Amino acid sequence: MNSFSFHNPTEIYFGEGTADQLAEKVIRYGSNVLLVYGGGSIKRTGLHDRVAKQLQEADIRVVELGGIEPNPRLTSVHKGIELCRSEGIDFILAVGGGSVIDAAKAIAVGVPYEGDVWDFLIHKAEIRGALPIGTILTLSATGSEMNGSSVISNWEEKQKRGFGSSYMYPRFSILDPTLTFTVPRDQTVNGIVDIMSHVFEQYFSLTQETPLQERLCESILLTVIENAERALDKPDDYAARANLMWCGTLALNGGLISLGMENDWSSHGIEHEISAIYDIPHGAGLSIVFPNWMKYVMDERPDRFAQYAVRVWGIESNGRSDRELALAGIEATRHFFTRIGAPSTLADFGIGDEQLDRMAYEAVRFGPIGSFKMLNQEDVRAILQLCL
Repeated sequence: MNSFSFHNPTEIYFGEGTADQLAEKVIRYGSNVLLVYGGGSIKRTGLHDRVAKQLQEADIRVVELGGIEPNPRLTSVHKGIELCRSEGIDFILAVGGGSVIDAAKAIAVGVPYEGDVWDFLIHKAEIRGALPIGTILTLSATGSEMNGSSVISNWEEKQKRGFGSSYMYPRFSILDPTLTFTVPRDQTVNGIVDIMSHVFEQYFSLTQETPLQERLCESILLTVIENAERALDKPDDYAARANLMWCGTLALNGGLISLGMENDWSSHGIEHEISAIYDIPHGAGLSIVFPNWMKYVMDERPDRFAQYAVRVWGIESNGRSDRELALAGIEATRHFFTRIGAPSTLADFGIGDEQLDRMAYEAVRFGPIGSFKMLNQEDVRAILQLCL
């Protein structure tokens, strides 16, 4: 196990009805609020009115920024920054899923910075401050509600980049599982894949002697698998939705489940290049990429993949080699993704091989990616080829 330090300042309020405690949380940080949300689902479900009423009754002024994209765009972030500056905003409230929260974080760090916020994503500048933010989560997926990371798309340049800072942790996040009851099936599926993928990025590690971290990862994967189809078959199953929501938060909240382990994150880097060009849902892209990444890298440490097959999927050894078990575990992963309705190939989105070279180049623009197996441009292209 490697040395580590850990601090997570985000307060979590979990459970049914917690969204009705919003105003008392916000008032601690500001009285001029930028309300950030997505395509309008919070209006259709009535959540927007609930939020607005609470803030109004607490004499909190609200400026709205709706229409945040599923892959949040730099142009929306720029708009939010300008609104904050012109309206004297002192607190940002993100109501939605990971994309909305990611946009809110980028806005928050962009307000006090004199340059373009994109500078942070291309390693041109260092974050030195941010407006405080809070969140009401409506989709179990990214863990953005309890971490200091964000991913933003520069659509004009066809680039998608992630960045992070301790300044970007939400001050509080409200997690009410009932708010996920109305999430469309495809978004629920993408969220399930996203949660599992976050765990994969940490679990498949070359670091030795980390039994607790491995079992923490495995427990989240098992819990997601046990609750996924329950939530899909009965969207208002509170227990299933609650379990998925907490899994999503724990899967990526500052590295808690993998402290002391080296992480990989190359599959996310590859997927970012796909959705940067084709604007496909992030979870759908991960469903395509991850099993193919697994096949490409499994020989680096087949024992870890064999352990995954046995402990997570219950595959019996029966005298099989680690490599044979690894392949069985990868096949079980693909089968599960297919069973819940996630895509398996780029062709499912009408994507061919036209942009493979560009995507492979952009993925390693700042150097090789990954740690389980360090990938160069040729490696990334080979994985993308498998995804076709």
